[in-house]
Amino acid sequence: MSIADGGIPSPNIWHHADVYEIENHAVDPNGVIEQTMLAQRDWAGANVLDLGCGTGFHLPRFAATAAKVVGVEPHGRLADAARRRTKDLPNVEVRQGTAQKLPVPDASVDVMHARWAYFFGPGCEPGLAELDRVMRRGGTAFVIDNDGSRSTFGRWFSQYYPMIKPAEVERFWTARGWHRTPLDMGWRFTTREDLEAVIRIEFKPADADAIIATHPGTEVDYAINIWSKTY
Repeated sequence: MSIADGGIPSPNIWHHADVYEIENHAVDPNGVIEQTMLAQRDWAGANVLDLGCGTGFHLPRFAATAAKVVGVEPHGRLADAARRRTKDLPNVEVRQGTAQKLPVPDASVDVMHARWAYFFGPGCEPGLAELDRVMRRGGTAFVIDNDGSRSTFGRWFSQYYPMIKPAEVERFWTARGWHRTPLDMGWRFTTREDLEAVIRIEFKPADADAIIATHPGTEVDYAINIWSKTY
């Protein structure tokens, strides 16, 4: 297993790619993330960078209309899985690399997408400097992250990840010229077993047990922020 130099471990997908695939299918059942992104910047005919692309779950969707899609992923096994997923898509390329040292040329990206990957607020400044380098003038970057200030999932997140403070994260992005779009999406699972499996890769064992014991059903209301910036 190879990891690109500087790759920051992701405790969920790096170790549980099969369960994370289930989570990807459950996230945002009504498609509000894509609708919101498209309202700000359509990627039809554009060069798209999916940063932290994992197993390439989102690459085919971008490739359906984009001119070119580049997925960047630090974890070699996940990057290989993304290549297998997109092997029949001629406008997709997967490169192993990191946000801090992007393997793409200067001023070559029209749309950047990072979903729960690297850009979590303070500490991601090296990646932001790389975005300054690779984004074309008029291009738009999107960062999708949790909103720990509201919703059922937000309550879990703020309780069990208290080191991540919503107000501090908001100040970080706003001070750098990024725009916040708050959204309500959700988790909608096919089975209770799937929901429990996903909770167990997102939280520590004792915390997951507490969540599972108190939350019934197969759905979770879930608030997020889309941070965006046009260059």
